[in-house]
Amino acid sequence: MLFPLRVVTVVVAFATAALAAPKANPDRCNENTAPFQIRLAYAGDRGMAVSWNTKQQLANPTVYFSKNGILNRFARSDISTTYPTSSTYNNHVVITGLQSDTTYYYMPECGNQTYTFKTARRAGSSTEFSFAMVGDMGTFGPDGLSTTVGKGASNPLKPGEKTTIESLMTLKDSYDFVWHVGDIAYADAWLKEEKAGYISPVNQTDGGAEYDKILNEFYDQVEEISSIRPYMVGPGNHEANCDNGSDLDICLPGQLNFTGYRAHWNMPSAQSGGVENFWYSWDHGSVHFIQFNTETDFPNAPDEPGGEGDEDAGPFAPSGSQLAWLKKDLASVDRKKTPWVIASGHRPWYVSTTECLECQAAFEPLLLQYGVDLVLHGHKHFYERHAAVDNGTAQEIDADPTAPWYIVNGAAGHYDGLDTPSLPYVPTSRKVITVYGWSLFTVHNCTHLSTQFIASGNNSILDTATLIKDRNCYC
Repeated sequence: MLFPLRVVTVVVAFATAALAAPKANPDRCNENTAPFQIRLAYAGDRGMAVSWNTKQQLANPTVYFSKNGILNRFARSDISTTYPTSSTYNNHVVITGLQSDTTYYYMPECGNQTYTFKTARRAGSSTEFSFAMVGDMGTFGPDGLSTTVGKGASNPLKPGEKTTIESLMTLKDSYDFVWHVGDIAYADAWLKEEKAGYISPVNQTDGGAEYDKILNEFYDQVEEISSIRPYMVGPGNHEANCDNGSDLDICLPGQLNFTGYRAHWNMPSAQSGGVENFWYSWDHGSVHFIQFNTETDFPNAPDEPGGEGDEDAGPFAPSGSQLAWLKKDLASVDRKKTPWVIASGHRPWYVSTTECLECQAAFEPLLLQYGVDLVLHGHKHFYERHAAVDNGTAQEIDADPTAPWYIVNGAAGHYDGLDTPSLPYVPTSRKVITVYGWSLFTVHNCTHLSTQFIASGNNSILDTATLIKDRNCYC
């Protein structure tokens, strides 16, 4: 069935620790009910969303879990959905009532492997932690970024070079979660790749099979990370439809209007008053994190009908809803408990190439008004670290800036390769790097927050910087 417009409320059945979890019915467990593409997302500091795919629909998707590995507790839902052109079903369960900052063992029903997750750090905790940020990461291998390229693409991987997924995996113990700030999988490059002779044959009558194949390859590849670390996501333009706005007439109903993105992930919008996987927030230690949507649901949004992105997608809520939510969410932050506020939206407005001025007009006033500390973007396929910026005026990050610090990193890697920023760089720019990589952020305390740009190919650190705020610490 088609995934509904609004967030589906997950119905959870929760057993007490003393009650043994029901055993999976062996008659139900087969290759069609076996879990794959397992992924986690925070659901408040005492909850965890566990999602996975199967080849057939499940009556009541169930997750078994415990703190000791015996898996004697369970949570279940009635959410097992698919959509036209999808070859799988998306299953979503939210486990509630957990202890914050605690490791749990878990396994989806009919699984044969036990995984672990760690719940969010208690809001207000002052303990140092790190998180990983990636942008614009696609499928790797023969259907995506590899050591060869098709016509019009660039920057193939060098032999022996790690992919960003491989780099993230080798350094998995260095971060609590991954934040993928839009443009996920690049399944919408399928026709471009076929026309470039990269994959063959050219086939526009396959019923959406190639798009679905690339999408599933990415989910399979990222599972080694998403099954053990929460994988938080935001919408990018490449999730909108099957051909990135080039020719929507070839896109089938299941490959339009962010359908796959809406079905696959389960972000904490229900816990934060947001909308689906489009906008939401969560607390983690001394930080309040916010994901906003630069694609739809604000004036002149680029991916809406008539927008410059030609995606013909959305809106997903009544007019004004996203900005009203963002204002309310920012106003409700307790800066004594979470002194840091970090926000992310896919399209940048401070960048040394084409800016999203409509995004700036919609979001920058609120980010300034409520003292957001750091804003993360992707969309442009390079790394650019900026100063803190107040309406175009730079403030240096080591001098207690009042404006948000901006970092653009869309360099994780996908079929098209990397972009070349325009010269001269914009006045707010402080560092530009054009290699594949990702960002590691460390929140040291309430006054110091640092970043490192990590080159995926060899895990070398190519940039470091620290934001310093002059304020009293309460947590």
